[in-house]
Amino acid sequence: MKFIDEYHNPKAIEHYVHKIARITTKSWTIMEVCGGQTHAIIKYGLDQLLPEKVSLLHGPGCPVCVTATELIDKAIRIAMDRDMILCSFGDMLRVPGSERDLFSAKAEGGDVRVVYSPLDCLEIAAFNPDKQVVFFSIGFETTAPSVAVTVSKAKKIGLLNFSILAAHVLIPPAIRAILSSSENNVHGFLAAGHVCTIAGYEEYERISANFGVPIVVTGFEPLDIIQGICMTISQLERGTAMVENQYARVVQRKGNLQAQKIMRDVFSIVDRKWRGLGKIPESGLGLSDEYADFDAERRFELAEEEIAESSECISGLILQGIKKPPDCPAFADKCTPQNPLGATMVSSEGACSVYYRYRKMRQELPRR
Repeated sequence: MKFIDEYHNPKAIEHYVHKIARITTKSWTIMEVCGGQTHAIIKYGLDQLLPEKVSLLHGPGCPVCVTATELIDKAIRIAMDRDMILCSFGDMLRVPGSERDLFSAKAEGGDVRVVYSPLDCLEIAAFNPDKQVVFFSIGFETTAPSVAVTVSKAKKIGLLNFSILAAHVLIPPAIRAILSSSENNVHGFLAAGHVCTIAGYEEYERISANFGVPIVVTGFEPLDIIQGICMTISQLERGTAMVENQYARVVQRKGNLQAQKIMRDVFSIVDRKWRGLGKIPESGLGLSDEYADFDAERRFELAEEEIAESSECISGLILQGIKKPPDCPAFADKCTPQNPLGATMVSSEGACSVYYRYRKMRQELPRR
């Protein structure tokens, strides 16, 4: 295929839908670990095309959603300091902290600036030498290389009024945590194609072998996803467990070696707390000792505080694949994108936000 519209071809999608129905003999649960895939599944009603025996769960595939409350509060403290400028991607501004969000902090006079690239922060720092500029650095393996390049450049040019508040997380440890949980009922995974574009999928091969689950690296268009589901079901029905690459037009087994190198040069693997999942060992990226001067937590001695999750919000259960958004009593009532109780209602890739956006359409489309 050469053109994007070919990946929306109804006849091609119908072919795989019929094949899935034909080969499915048992009940299977598949989890996608990518907010972009969740968005496509709900937007196009792909889950409603599947036979009753096939269930889809939405995992912790949204980096905005899994950023810990403690880190949001640290970002707010930075923003409210008159000597500091906090830079962030726009989708972080409405994520609730323990008492408020960055949008509220900005309204109260905090210097919060939305950027489209971490490199934008270097220009802001250069134009504001009397201020400390901090980039709230979130994301999976996909965004980490650009942040690593930014930090490396800042060191080379001696831009000492720039630092990052690191909140990067890694997908494979989260998959291991889900599979190790006593509440796990996932039989197979759709792996995020954009993450594997950077990191490759050798680590997924070890997970597949250790836990006996099929993992299919999958793209983001409707045909990509339905084909990835079909490949996963085929493995489950055959009783095999391996990694397959549906997204071969983009992803290579070893990934992007140049991007991986700059990540290794600048970052070290650290334990990281995930919102809703708790602390997962070796699941995050923090700046290495060589770049410690650009670590906002170390530079400004931001103390770690343990903050309890909201008892009213079940986003933690949603991120673990135990519940779905409509299972929450507050969904589309007390919790909306305008008044979110949890991070999964904030991000455009959060499961709650996606279900909210397409809820009326889904009510009109009965499952096959």
